[in-house]
Amino acid sequence: MATDEEQIRALIERWAEAVHGGDLEVVVADHAEDIVMFDVPPPYEGVRDLDAYRATWPPFFEWQAGGASFEIESLDITAGSDVAFAYALLRCGTPRDVAANPDNRLRLTFGLRREDGRWVVAHEHHSFPLTGPDGNDGGNPDAEQEIREVHQRWFEQTASKDLDGMMATIADDIVSYEHEGPLRCVGVDAVREVCRRGLDAGGDAEIGFEVPDLTIMVRDDLAVAWGLNHVRVDQAGGRQFESWSRGTRVFARRNGEWLMIHQHLSVPYDPASGRAETDLRP
Repeated sequence: MATDEEQIRALIERWAEAVHGGDLEVVVADHAEDIVMFDVPPPYEGVRDLDAYRATWPPFFEWQAGGASFEIESLDITAGSDVAFAYALLRCGTPRDVAANPDNRLRLTFGLRREDGRWVVAHEHHSFPLTGPDGNDGGNPDAEQEIREVHQRWFEQTASKDLDGMMATIADDIVSYEHEGPLRCVGVDAVREVCRRGLDAGGDAEIGFEVPDLTIMVRDDLAVAWGLNHVRVDQAGGRQFESWSRGTRVFARRNGEWLMIHQHLSVPYDPASGRAETDLRP
């Protein structure tokens, strides 16, 4: 019969192979219902319970499908009669990540307990070391959260029609490709004018702006965010207008503050008619 250490090693190696293969059912199979995971990205309080743990993996699988590795390089286990812990180093990253930092490793700690005669994972802690000059080695959850907060302020300031607030995180030298002409808007004043016209067009209506599928990537002092822009206008009498478009935004961290330096907005068009397809919905 396998020893406790051998059973746990087989469990963790099976888990890692399932992660690499994108097999969600095997990934969650040996985890406790009350699993708590401290992951690399937020939330900061951790992911708590098996359903929440399960929900974290599909986005990771999508990223990993681009050719990323997830391979255990070392694994150490200490087991008691009913409680055990293990720690591991993994190679985790895209070929570009590995080429840029070949010594970087994902660090994992597992806490396990025996339930009904078998070992289950009750806790996972994942982290990367902070090796950059500012503590940022590419994947920085703090920086990602800061960019999300910039967007959230934009959503709130759009609703309150706070034009000055909307401009506070726009770089003076921004270049923006807007829905309307000209081909490009250069400088914060040009972008301010576009936003002013948009708010004025709404009149007394309530205006909502959100990016439900907001995705963010951070590398050092640069960040890129993209997603579908959803604008909703609620007019008096219950009339509602909404539009969807595509948006990409680039940020630079200057003097400790994230500022948008480029924006690209668009809607698809019908090549047969040359008309913009503004009625498309996700």
